[in-house]
Amino acid sequence: MPPPSAPELLTPRSDQVARFEGDLARLIDVAADRVLVAVSGGPDSVALLLLAHEVLGDRCHAATVDHGIRAAAAAEAAFVARLCDERGIAHRILTGPMPPRAGRTANLSARARAMRYALLERHLAECGGGWLATGHHADDQLETLVMRLNRGAGVAGLSGVRVRGGRIVRPLLGWRRAELVALVAQCGIKPVSDPSNADDRFDRARLRKELAGAGWLDAGGWAASAAALADAEEALDFATDLLMQEHCDIDDVGVGFVAEGLPFELRRRLTARCLDHVQPHIDPRGDALVRLVRTLDAGGIATLGGVRARAGKTAHGRPYWRFAAAPPRRSG
Repeated sequence: MPPPSAPELLTPRSDQVARFEGDLARLIDVAADRVLVAVSGGPDSVALLLLAHEVLGDRCHAATVDHGIRAAAAAEAAFVARLCDERGIAHRILTGPMPPRAGRTANLSARARAMRYALLERHLAECGGGWLATGHHADDQLETLVMRLNRGAGVAGLSGVRVRGGRIVRPLLGWRRAELVALVAQCGIKPVSDPSNADDRFDRARLRKELAGAGWLDAGGWAASAAALADAEEALDFATDLLMQEHCDIDDVGVGFVAEGLPFELRRRLTARCLDHVQPHIDPRGDALVRLVRTLDAGGIATLGGVRARAGKTAHGRPYWRFAAAPPRRSG
């Protein structure tokens, strides 16, 4: 008797694949590019994996990061490895040391994220470059925007999760969480469930529960607003680049510009660029930068991150802001 044949693997429907291919084609060259899919084992990333494999075939690779934080993480990574093996998808489990507690990566989730992207980007290079795809979707976008609104974010923060940034692409930002859960179920796959998604110790988990009961919220509408704000952020960056090139006086000591006639937001952005020119990677917090601009608006002097900012006047009496390295502090 011949051995029983393996059950046929279920795949996404043709309309789902066509929709995803259109989304992905707006970000990369689907006929030639190689993509590494970050797969945790949850429904979002598994749906992304299934769709990407249908569109890209052997140019779809996958990787799972085991942060070593939860005991179940190794089993979850093994689940993804088996899933990929069944479907002929190249897969790697990635591990590494957690970044130390320092600066803005002091909390556990931020340190885990830093570790995750460092490992994924390193493996992306090993795979031959291309793109790293993550499973962020429209509901993630909604949660991100609400959290940032609650923290008083500006245009950059309210741009939300970007559809593309560097070598990272997020082709599912137009998809709802429920659609992705249904897609995985129709393919006969039971994804893993990360308990942190329901852990009230995390801000996002608490927010997700609150939003689940707000049926009037339209995640698609919020995603469209985030996209519009991302376009606005890009335009403001473009304008700031031009101003930096054409409006600023740069010499061996520092940099300055005439602040007259510029809207507050452009003064703020130019100030940030000037600070970075004098002290690269200074990355001042938003509230500190706003306070500095207000001080200069009032004709004052202030020091931030080792940079001395001084408001003065040109020979024609126009307000002129100058940025240079702050003198060393006196000891004793």
